[in-house]
Amino acid sequence: MTGTIPYWHVDAFAAAPFRGNQAAVMVLGEWLPDEVLQRIGEENNFAETAFLVRDETGEADWELRWFTPTSEVALCGHATLASGHVVLSDAERFGEGTRVTFRTRKAGVLEVVKAGEGYELALPVTLVERDSHPDLLAAIGFRGEVFVSWYGAEQTAIVALQSEAEVSGLAPDMAALRNIDLMAICTAPADEESDYDVVSRVFVPAWGVDEDSVTGSAHAALAPFWAERLGRRELRAHQASQRGGELTMRLEGEGKDQRAWLGGPCVTVVEGTFRL
Repeated sequence: MTGTIPYWHVDAFAAAPFRGNQAAVMVLGEWLPDEVLQRIGEENNFAETAFLVRDETGEADWELRWFTPTSEVALCGHATLASGHVVLSDAERFGEGTRVTFRTRKAGVLEVVKAGEGYELALPVTLVERDSHPDLLAAIGFRGEVFVSWYGAEQTAIVALQSEAEVSGLAPDMAALRNIDLMAICTAPADEESDYDVVSRVFVPAWGVDEDSVTGSAHAALAPFWAERLGRRELRAHQASQRGGELTMRLEGEGKDQRAWLGGPCVTVVEGTFRL
């Protein structure tokens, strides 16, 4: 198989290069075989590579799929924001205005809109309930309350800690986490002097990423989780990874129609051609 694919390397939830979460965005004329998409994801070696194909059903503007270096995932927020940034930044090439929609295989239709100097992304919320998960707590290396998803994205767990310092100081057993097939979101209220309300770190070794830099899908769970506990539907969040990133979070709607709107800027750091 030979050919070329337009390629963008985007730092999502970042106002400047070298922060936020890296994503590759690749626009295809038609779908390639899944094994080729997976090999490209492995080659790029980012948390996610986003693949776009024009949607011919009329349900959305584009079809969208995401691949880690090891597998296809059901939902990825930062690579969706990066995809919106790519197509909304070049109206002459793609014909979009201030809003774009993406039809996905498991997460429904997702929407990205321009918002000030950045973008907002609407994701279906992930709701959690308290559960017992001693293996997860042992792998995290810290005692906390565990909440596991029951509606929304599959295989999500929130570990609630007491302080920002506890979140920042975590040193999980990655080998143990590789045997636990879920996204582990460790979170706490931010310090009073912080410019944000909540802090988190996200570990997904079972999906090929030890620690994710800034995770949109995790904040689809954190938005309703902290809105209930802090009594506010609009919050500011900081993901305390090595690269770090900030997001706005707001809830709209109720029940199964509820959406978490996640906001932040994006920066294109590489634009070029991927050759097969």
